[in-house]
Amino acid sequence: MPSARATSVNATAAALLGLLHGGPMTGGQLVAAAGEQFGAFFSVTRSQVYRELPVLAEAGLLKLGKVGARASQQYAITAAGRRSFKAWLAADGGVDPLRSPLVLRLLHAGMLTTKQRAHLVGTSREAYAERLVAARAAARGESDPYRKPVADFAVAHVRAMLKLLDAVPEE
Repeated sequence: MPSARATSVNATAAALLGLLHGGPMTGGQLVAAAGEQFGAFFSVTRSQVYRELPVLAEAGLLKLGKVGARASQQYAITAAGRRSFKAWLAADGGVDPLRSPLVLRLLHAGMLTTKQRAHLVGTSREAYAERLVAARAAARGESDPYRKPVADFAVAHVRAMLKLLDAVPEE
């Protein structure tokens, strides 16, 4: 008989378990849904998803579902998976570490030539300007009282990144 205790999970596993509350999905569908739902503030790579799924299944937090086109495997959350997700969700908060390759590059941007630095800042600025348009649209369209502040945070984060890029010396 399975234990009613929750298995401890990491944030990536919790992200996948949270997505699977909406119904069974394949690895590819999970990658796409993660990018769409929380890619602005929590990145999940394809390799992380495909590494995590068998571990979660082996722990009894997921069960295998239907096999789809091109042998894609669906996964569904189990009752144990729901308990583990809920335990992760209710755990103490804390300070999140910032892990941004762009911020790391900007920290060392003084080692670049003027042309290289201008390229880094210019291409990053373009990407963040596009992301700001999308983030604003998502925030405007969000009515859920828990998702709305997260959508607003995504807008504020993008604005902060643009402000950081604008502060990088040109010469």
